[in-house]
Amino acid sequence: MKVSVVVCTYPTDRYECFHECVESVLEQTYEDLEVVLVIDGNEEVYEWTVDDFGDVPNLRIHCNDENRGISYSRTKGAELADGEIVAMIDDDATAEPDWIETLVGTYESTDALAVGGDVRPDWQVEKPDFFPDEFYWLVGCVEPGFAEDGEEVRNTYGSNISYRRDVFLNVGGYDPNTGRKGEKHLQAHEAPVGIRMLEEYGRGMVFIEDAVVHHKLFDYRGDYRWLVSRSFWQGYSKRVMDLLYPNAPDDKSAYLKQLMTQYVPKRIAELVRSPSMPKVKQLVTIFVFTAVVGLGYLYAMVTPDVVEKANA
Repeated sequence: MKVSVVVCTYPTDRYECFHECVESVLEQTYEDLEVVLVIDGNEEVYEWTVDDFGDVPNLRIHCNDENRGISYSRTKGAELADGEIVAMIDDDATAEPDWIETLVGTYESTDALAVGGDVRPDWQVEKPDFFPDEFYWLVGCVEPGFAEDGEEVRNTYGSNISYRRDVFLNVGGYDPNTGRKGEKHLQAHEAPVGIRMLEEYGRGMVFIEDAVVHHKLFDYRGDYRWLVSRSFWQGYSKRVMDLLYPNAPDDKSAYLKQLMTQYVPKRIAELVRSPSMPKVKQLVTIFVFTAVVGLGYLYAMVTPDVVEKANA
């Protein structure tokens, strides 16, 4: 079973991270592996990539004619790939050596259409004491209670995700209007693919906790104002998804309900038993982030032509 790993990048200031990511992919224990690197319209990064990886066997490099965004680039990578399975990882993440081998094990032992794994935080600075683990989803990492090992979900996070290539392309790949494109970022670009898979095949993605990648979290991801802004646009993006796919399963709303009915009461009980300032900060942050997600959703509700504006 041949696997193609697609890694996309764009900015020059992340090339060192991208290089480290590609090296972790090249060091995989799984042998029948192809690597597809998609440079999103940055000629300088393309030249660096050719210099560093141009002579590596079973590796191809493509440069878009202009900056087209992460969703376009990942779909382009899948189109260029030869593998039966196409796996994707963010350019600021690194994979455990058995990442692909673990994903393939699930494909070989089941009839899974798509398989994703655990995305663990790799803080590049000290983790802020106000940051609650329940909101790791806000920075692209797996949060507590995300899923049980082997459970079918709508989609995992984009830094650790794979599909049967024919299935991925058959449902249209990623919507180029979602995901990061320059300064624009309509979030949750994995969700539409998962929703279309459910509609077309009646099945979702299998979560495997032993398939691990580590996602770098830089200082800005620990900035309170940045996180509040991200919470707002998560809510906004969720409203867009609800309009586009009104009958889709509502994973995030279910998780926020679980957060308020299970995790928050547990935190309050722990705070009463053993008071500390970080615990207070984290509890307050949970309420702030949740409220701001709701504000983003409400803002999108009262914004005329919200889908058209998101796609503009």
